[in-house]
Amino acid sequence: MTNPLRSLLPAFALLPVLALADEAKPKWFAAPETAKPVLEKVDIIELVKKGEVEYHINYQADPEASDPPEKVFLIQENGDLLITGKAWGYMSTKAAYRDYHLVLEFKWTGETWGKRVDRTRDNGLLIHSHGPHGALGGTFCASVEAQIIEGGMGDILVLSPKMPDGTVYQTRVEAEFELDRDGEKRWKKGAPRQEVLSGRINWEKRDEDWEDKIGFRGKDDPDKEVGEWNTLEVIAKGDTLVYLFNGQVVNEAFAVSPSAGPVGIQTEAAGMLVRRYELLPLEK
Repeated sequence: MTNPLRSLLPAFALLPVLALADEAKPKWFAAPETAKPVLEKVDIIELVKKGEVEYHINYQADPEASDPPEKVFLIQENGDLLITGKAWGYMSTKAAYRDYHLVLEFKWTGETWGKRVDRTRDNGLLIHSHGPHGALGGTFCASVEAQIIEGGMGDILVLSPKMPDGTVYQTRVEAEFELDRDGEKRWKKGAPRQEVLSGRINWEKRDEDWEDKIGFRGKDDPDKEVGEWNTLEVIAKGDTLVYLFNGQVVNEAFAVSPSAGPVGIQTEAAGMLVRRYELLPLEK
């Protein structure tokens, strides 16, 4: 039976309840099947300025690094993007993309925060993101990560989070790799191709004695000193990915699934300045 008093309530009285219901719903990435190939340059820094990106921050990850996104992702007067790093999470495009050449030009500012104040400076790009936001430990998401970390530039991370109800947001790649001295996967061009459902594939010359300490540098690491500019490129063509760091091919993946999706950049307690963050059409 209809409550006669309900019809007397102003319509707007229901709005707060509806708003709370919407906020309680999990937010999802744009589905991979909505992706279109990149046919003209997409300047992601311009998307930030236009509000065409979305943010996810895990405020419980580290009490000393838990700023809101408006204090973490900052457009500078010269148009550069400053990522202070004082939070755990990411910024992602709202739209999904496929078939592109991503170019990221960045440098470390030197600042580190919270539980990683004396650890290697760490960040990364989240490629072909899918599923719900924050599915991985409440902080990251299902995707293929292009790692940006001192001593591990261009490592592949296959992120396939498992939810409390048992649901797995599966990411898959195939890669040519061997096992290093410590039994870790290491990319090797021409090695037998094997499926990887989760975990890391180190770049070709990652130092086997890598340590998680600030400023680590291996003898073959291609990254430049703190305060100098680096370039990370990701070529997403069909279901393949190629990573280049400062002009050097450092990793590769095949049979990538999904092979499209939004593109994100992390904040992991290390300051970074970005002067170029673009998706370009693949060369014909």
